[in-house]
Amino acid sequence: MARCFIQFHSPFSRSLLRRTSANTNILFFPYCPPKAHKFTPSLLHHKIPGVAFSSLSSLSSMENPPQGYRKNVGICLMNPSKKIFAASRLDIPDSWQMPQGGIDENEDPKSAAIRELREETGVSSAYIIAEVPHWLTYDFPPDVREKLRHQWGSDWKGQAQKWFLFKFTGNDEEINLLGDGTEKPEFGEWSWLSPEEIINLVVDFKKPVYQEVMTVFSPHLEQNIEKVDF
Repeated sequence: MARCFIQFHSPFSRSLLRRTSANTNILFFPYCPPKAHKFTPSLLHHKIPGVAFSSLSSLSSMENPPQGYRKNVGICLMNPSKKIFAASRLDIPDSWQMPQGGIDENEDPKSAAIRELREETGVSSAYIIAEVPHWLTYDFPPDVREKLRHQWGSDWKGQAQKWFLFKFTGNDEEINLLGDGTEKPEFGEWSWLSPEEIINLVVDFKKPVYQEVMTVFSPHLEQNIEKVDF
């Protein structure tokens, strides 16, 4: 299969070329899509002040998500160094997040998480080691809600998410922000980050959920997750 190259300009790195090849033994595709560029976020390492956890209002312990919220899964992908995968959104400048996506009709949340991870990152060399046992919700700001109402054709208050912690067993060359080629790309750059860095970089209305996710998964991350001032 022919090798492909992509030129990608990053504000964090001077490296412009990244070689790509078909290197997974699980998924095979008839073409070789370019891989988005990874960067080392040297500008992102700084301490985040903390606040009391009582500011969180996103937890829902009920078996089913609350009405009016779109069912969604979130993926926390951890590498052997206990760092977490995050990527920059193409539609929101300077905003980073972990992979997430909607749950299809009659789809099991775990199956949805595996599918979304593959669709958004191309990763199949990973397995689930933990999950948040309850639904977490966040509300869309009015402008985001209106935009998504037109995009989706339905009016949701926000999203109710089931979060899963995956352990990555592959290598970085497997990560491909064009995913498996079945969906439109959502990300431009990616990196392995600390929990604090990710919480700092995600959009404000998702920060409480991210704080809760990192706290639940902290025994596996072997880190003390600092509280974040929203």
